[in-house]
Amino acid sequence: MKTIQKMYEHLNWANQRILATLQNVEADNEQVVRLFLHILNAEQVWITRLRRMDSSQLPIWSDGDLAICANLIEQTEADFKTFFSEIEEADLDHLISYKNSKNKEFNNSMREILTHVALHGQYHRGQINMRLRAGGFEPINTDFITFLR
Repeated sequence: MKTIQKMYEHLNWANQRILATLQNVEADNEQVVRLFLHILNAEQVWITRLRRMDSSQLPIWSDGDLAICANLIEQTEADFKTFFSEIEEADLDHLISYKNSKNKEFNNSMREILTHVALHGQYHRGQINMRLRAGGFEPINTDFITFLR
């Protein structure tokens, strides 16, 4: 479980780096903020599912601003810290039943879901970096190895 927890420390670190950069970018970044909100919304959807709660009323995509992003980052970090403090290594292989946004039911292990969430965010942070570079801004290094160093 130590590796998965480290991935979530990285996830929070990377989200904080994206937020700090976006707060200092003076450009029209509405699409970038929307993409960032998607990452943060998805993290909330998945933690809700991991807790075996209904996530159907939570948005996957939404409009908002960086203040909303900051609040979601703080909430997500607290939620995952609590979650990890309440589970054991053996729990990671327990299946979670959930419905996706199209109301289709699936079953995945906690380990699979946690891995997905970490990779999902990194994928979209790469898209944010591409949009920043296209806008003439330096991309944000959110590499896992950089975090570890």
